[in-house]
Amino acid sequence: MAPYEALYGRRCRSPICWDNVGERKLLGPEIVQITVEKVRQIRDRLQEAQSQQKSYADNRRRSLEFLVGEHVFLKVAPTKGIPFRNLGPIGEVAYRLALPPALSRVHNVFHVFMLRKYVSNPNHVIQFLGFELNSDLSYKEQPVKIVDFKKQELRKRVIPYVKVQWKNHYVHEETWELESEMREKYPFLFLRPSASLED
Repeated sequence: MAPYEALYGRRCRSPICWDNVGERKLLGPEIVQITVEKVRQIRDRLQEAQSQQKSYADNRRRSLEFLVGEHVFLKVAPTKGIPFRNLGPIGEVAYRLALPPALSRVHNVFHVFMLRKYVSNPNHVIQFLGFELNSDLSYKEQPVKIVDFKKQELRKRVIPYVKVQWKNHYVHEETWELESEMREKYPFLFLRPSASLED
């Protein structure tokens, strides 16, 4: 059944079907019965499509379960790569984590898809990188150093960019920023070629 027919109760009058104009009008209980059948048919088809899409999604999804006391990674920007201890499940899809005092204003319950299993490694030393949170639970990004330069050539002008390494981020999370903006906000990065926040 076409969506137009389901919505308006009649077939769409396109140039292809102009020859069969004379449809009889339905009155009384007959129209109610046909409408109920069409609604049931639409619901059945929607249910079938939904269950098929769910089966496709469930093939890629795996259930995650963490034991109490086990360490997990939290996939949130400033804490990425730092394992936290699991205090236990909250319902079926959330876990409570033991966060350090610096994150006391952050709610400590996270959905299971924000967590990743931590495989213990004796060589791995757990260090919490300290950073200060603002009252709105955001933190200020600080550049460490400029890693690279590039120029993007347009038709009538050239735009200079710098590749910046940021504090509390991994090395592979460097970003390209406009050189003019970086000179305005962080002039100390341009004092000498090797200038950085670490010096």
